[in-house]
Amino acid sequence: MSTTATADSTTIPGSEPQAPDLTAEADGGVPWYVWAVVFASTSVVVGGIWDISWHRTIGRDSFWTAAHMAIYLGGVVAGLSCGWLVLRTTFAQSAAADHAAGVTFWGFRGPLGAWVCIWGSFAMIVSGPFDDWWHNTYGLDVEILSPPHTVLAAGIIAIQIGAMLMVVSRQNNSGAESRLAQLLFLYAGGVVILALATVATEYLAFPNDQRSAGFYLVSAGIFPVFLVGTSRASRSRWGATGAAAVYMTVTLLMMWILQLFSAEPLLGPILRPVENMIPPAFPLLLIVPALAVDVLMRRLPEQASRLSPWILSGAIGVAFVAALLAVQWYFSAFLLGEGGRNFLFGADQWDYNSSPGPWQYEYWESTVQASSLLWAGLIAFASARTGLWWGGWMSRVRR
Repeated sequence: MSTTATADSTTIPGSEPQAPDLTAEADGGVPWYVWAVVFASTSVVVGGIWDISWHRTIGRDSFWTAAHMAIYLGGVVAGLSCGWLVLRTTFAQSAAADHAAGVTFWGFRGPLGAWVCIWGSFAMIVSGPFDDWWHNTYGLDVEILSPPHTVLAAGIIAIQIGAMLMVVSRQNNSGAESRLAQLLFLYAGGVVILALATVATEYLAFPNDQRSAGFYLVSAGIFPVFLVGTSRASRSRWGATGAAAVYMTVTLLMMWILQLFSAEPLLGPILRPVENMIPPAFPLLLIVPALAVDVLMRRLPEQASRLSPWILSGAIGVAFVAALLAVQWYFSAFLLGEGGRNFLFGADQWDYNSSPGPWQYEYWESTVQASSLLWAGLIAFASARTGLWWGGWMSRVRR
């Protein structure tokens, strides 16, 4: 596979992609198959959050639960719509321009993002019967990332990335006039961040963990690359902030909506009364470090030195860790207190099979030391540098 141009890893925000405009539509519109993959990426991540809530609330499930159907609906929609697009691009005479702008694989031709979505769809389909067999053999998963769920998560993330690539291609080909494509790219970036945060729920979501070294190390590894990449590739001045706002908004909607539905455990041992679906935890205040990322991406002057991307990445890494520490250190304490125990903040809602105790209102670890923050800063630096390269590459994707 190849794109029309290769991004220079030392590119700094401000340059425009130079690849030829092969598939831009005159009105800068967004075709139905792009909407389909955006819907698919949303469906799989919403279904994933719903499925985690189902396990935490009800326990017993089957392959045919509504949450599972939402997940696999997204996989099917992404696979079918992108499969149709590949066949059309390969064989339809009327799609000559799209054919010229496609990527060839096994004799077929289609957009790069479509190929990534197709791979993700296959991975999800394979994970379905594997997961069903796993539950029948070993019972409920103790952790989110069981072997079949790891395959499923890889497919889900692939669909998210494929959706980002299809939308950024439309943004890059449509030019500055396509405000809709720009907004869809920020949305797609936010859904990717949401998917990763969902996969890392056990390490990031609970406020009890948010004064531990592990929380900052994991956050520094997974968030800067996508915040910086989205900011770099977006035509918006506030790409990272917009993506973080999408992550927080969708999480809050899921948290508030799930609490409205009555439910009860169906599998023992039942160690506490549960009357409604257990919602996801309140989202991380990621919009604050995302704002720091955007400010640095737009305000630091471009330097001629070859070290300039490394300097920018170092500044972003330090700013990300400092901003996340400043907001989550104190906000987690609020969530553990009485102020967070209400519908609005959704705190203090636990799995039916967890025994009540004072541990609910305590930090499970408090191991953040200077050395831990130094490591987190180094990891965030590497993550930001990767994001800067990736975003520069995405800014040139036309196929």
